[in-house]
Amino acid sequence: MPIEDHAAAATKIAGFLQTLVKTGGLRVKYRITAGSGAADPDGLEAREIYVELGGPDAVLVTERGGEVLRALEHIAAKIIRLEPEEHDKVSFDANQFKALRARELKLTAETAAESVRKTGQPFSFAPMSSRERRMLHLALKSYDDIETASSGEGLGRYVVAYPKGSPLARAAAEASRRRSYGDRHPSRGLTPRYGDRSERRPSRRD
Repeated sequence: MPIEDHAAAATKIAGFLQTLVKTGGLRVKYRITAGSGAADPDGLEAREIYVELGGPDAVLVTERGGEVLRALEHIAAKIIRLEPEEHDKVSFDANQFKALRARELKLTAETAAESVRKTGQPFSFAPMSSRERRMLHLALKSYDDIETASSGEGLGRYVVAYPKGSPLARAAAEASRRRSYGDRHPSRGLTPRYGDRSERRPSRRD
């Protein structure tokens, strides 16, 4: 579901950032774009609110692979009460850190697709965050002869690109469905892993 009131959501996020700047001493400036103007031009994020950070301390939020940037996104999504699978409707960036990463992922997706076509073998990407996995799924969705699935657990979860119709892809999709079923039915002896449910939207095979 889309965010019902973009203006109200943007105001809440602005309040959070003001508090962060005043009480946390973080020297950053921010610009919030909400609604259609926030759309991702590359189509890799379903964002409806886009927050751009700048200033002397903006570099701090992109250290260690953007950990703080992801934390800010998570908090902002919680503040406006988005469901886990909707967290990608809010996107933060600083000094074009994520924009450059998105371009890198698109190039990596192109390389993977070419490799799968030439060899007929699956291509496994490095482990990455759930949001980046969604971006990869979307980047590869445009290739009619490629399908994707996610494998692994927790921080080690990664995307695999397969030739369309590959038996390995079907097996991975079935394993993912069983895993998803277990997540929704923890009484069956499986531990629920709600963090990965956010990637259900871009692909049924992840």
